[in-house]
Amino acid sequence: MEFPLVSILIPAYNHTNFVEKCLDSALGDPYPNKEIVIINDGSLDDSNEKILSWMARNGTSIKVNYLSRKNRGVTVTLNELATRASGEFLRIVASDDYLLSGGIQAQVEYLMANPRKGAVIGDSVVVGDMSETLFESGMSGLKKINKANYLSDDGIRKEIICHWAIGGPVTMITRKTFEVLGGWSEDLRIEDWDFFLRLIALNLLGFIDFPVGAYRLHGNNTCRTRDTATRIINLEDAEKVALRNLALFKTPYQTMLKAQWFLVGAKIAYLKRKPLVAAIHVLKALFLNGMSKLENIGRRA
Repeated sequence: MEFPLVSILIPAYNHTNFVEKCLDSALGDPYPNKEIVIINDGSLDDSNEKILSWMARNGTSIKVNYLSRKNRGVTVTLNELATRASGEFLRIVASDDYLLSGGIQAQVEYLMANPRKGAVIGDSVVVGDMSETLFESGMSGLKKINKANYLSDDGIRKEIICHWAIGGPVTMITRKTFEVLGGWSEDLRIEDWDFFLRLIALNLLGFIDFPVGAYRLHGNNTCRTRDTATRIINLEDAEKVALRNLALFKTPYQTMLKAQWFLVGAKIAYLKRKPLVAAIHVLKALFLNGMSKLENIGRRA
């Protein structure tokens, strides 16, 4: 088997308690041809010291490309990581998560066997602060989705549009795909849905039912914030993502995405204490979901 170079991209921010575990997992994975590319994105804790200490102990065992700089945000950091990387394949893992042994090779094998695909996701194990297992499957346990839906291109499109259920360190992309998509959109706070929508619009995303990473739930997860103002900002980001990607899809997928746009708008209205507006958005979403089912029947006829 060929072993093309895999660049493990680690955006690090305020994860002093977890970053060494993340780096250990990258080093410990048995895949033989890999490098670590890590950027400390202006952490306010002692992440930089932890990373430098780890490199002093392990830097001769694996190539590490490290940069510590002021905070510029996750999307800018991801693009910079990919640009600094040398690998044909880019494996993404946040500094509070970690890789599971064998995942890199499984994803490389999938992409080499499916050259029309530009990215592949796997499943994750969900862990807590002390790396204790909370869910054996991030997809079916945490997100409550049927993984079988991800085994077809049509199923993947519907799941990404309607359930937005991919989370954690589960993605590998090819360098070519990064270049084709132009990287991550740097005007967004929550970058993943936008990136995956662009992938599925080009039929570039595949799936393997294999646990490739550990997704850590803790108090500082961006997606788990309970602060109303921050939730509204994140949802407004999602609203923007749905709108900007509508033109990439044909029916019934475009109609499904319009429905999600209205559902996000309903959540924003609810948080802003506008129940009538929220109810109207929900009704519009229900109507569009019904339309998408009819369009899907017509497409198959």
